Amino acid sequence: MTGPRVVVVTGASGGVGRACAEAFGRRGDKVALVARGSKGLDAAAKTIEACGGTALAVPADVAHADEVEGVAERVEAELGPIDVWVNAAFTSVFAPFDRVEPDEFRRVVEVDLLGYVYGTMAALARMKRRNRGAIVQVGSALAYRGIPLQTAYCAAKHGIQGFTEALRCELLHEGSAVRTTMVQLPAVNTPQFSWVLSRLPRQAQPVAPIYQPEVAAKAVLYAADHPKRREYWVGGSTVGTLIANAVAPGLLDRYLARTGFKSQQTDQPRDPRQPANLWEPADDESGHDFGAHGQFDEDDPKYRSPQLWASQHHGVLALAGAAVAATAAVVRMRMR
Repeated sequence: MTGPRVVVVTGASGGVGRACAEAFGRRGDKVALVARGSKGLDAAAKTIEACGGTALAVPADVAHADEVEGVAERVEAELGPIDVWVNAAFTSVFAPFDRVEPDEFRRVVEVDLLGYVYGTMAALARMKRRNRGAIVQVGSALAYRGIPLQTAYCAAKHGIQGFTEALRCELLHEGSAVRTTMVQLPAVNTPQFSWVLSRLPRQAQPVAPIYQPEVAAKAVLYAADHPKRREYWVGGSTVGTLIANAVAPGLLDRYLARTGFKSQQTDQPRDPRQPANLWEPADDESGHDFGAHGQFDEDDPKYRSPQLWASQHHGVLALAGAAVAATAAVVRMRMR
């Protein structure tokens, strides 16, 4: 299609969702920003409008189907037919499983899995009538490989993967021109480590190598433009983890049991005043705008991903890159 597209991004107040929303806006799309927190939504909308784009902030909790449906209705009424829907909203709990309460686990699944389901339902109902549109699910290497201290988040990401695969088969069976795809992300420098509920003794951190949110946004924009691929992989750690898990899952279990606790925490104690966005947004009226970046800029996160390029240019290069990453991952595990 020509002209600006209408794009909905959930989780647009911070992190990857924020970076995606601003990237769509900078290239001239009409962007609907969906999240609970007002500070982040307002700041993202101002950034898009300052670049000459069109932004519509729509406060909503994606864990409630009626609110998500209301988002879709408002967007189509004010911006026009939805061309792209990006599901990126999430929350989490950093804690051993036996320290997670039942209602906390349920809340993570409601936001991280059912929020994607409800967003897809709202988008698909409209896109199928027009027989066009793209739905992008922001996933993770943890959609294939669970790690300690993030049981609820891993469960949700695995669920998104299965749900999306099943839906993709149905759309192919129908011959529909509506496409759905996933972008599997590595560790990203986002504010999540400063605002999710944590019961860890030390400050939570992403596991290196760390990528900046702009890398994830670039992948999401490419996936929205080329949704025929079932998924896109970002980062060598993602590719290596996926293949190492397929080749030697038992070995990877033991490796993560030894390293997964320490590698997800810094040497600094967790700030007891850290907000927790599980039930309320961290950027509400009493909070502040967290932006797209987290607190790990000084760790020199990556701004480029050769694996994303290989994923975009699939073929011999993609296979070669995956093989190298898998071999390196297995070698590192055995050396430890």
